[in-house]
Amino acid sequence: MAISVGGFLLFVLLSSFAPGLLNQPLFGHVTLGLACGVGAFVVMGLTAWRYTLHMERHIDPATDRLRAEIEHDEAQQTRTQQTRTQRTRGPQQRRFGAW
Repeated sequence: MAISVGGFLLFVLLSSFAPGLLNQPLFGHVTLGLACGVGAFVVMGLTAWRYTLHMERHIDPATDRLRAEIEHDEAQQTRTQQTRTQRTRGPQQRRFGAW
């Protein structure tokens, strides 16, 4: 990611302080600045793809495990609370809701 941000920053700085360098023709009407601009889009696309790949492989599985653990703990806590409620109320005491 540092390479992509650094490359983009370099492109912006060159376009501001060395426009003559970026205005050098490569072939036809294509200049060095135009090629660097298109290259910046390609590098950003590759960076986004690599970031997505990293998230899918490393972060998402850890998030899924953590979410499952939290849901398990919440379900166990709910069962414990229901058991306590049944013990205190007893089978003879029934509560009826209002109409």
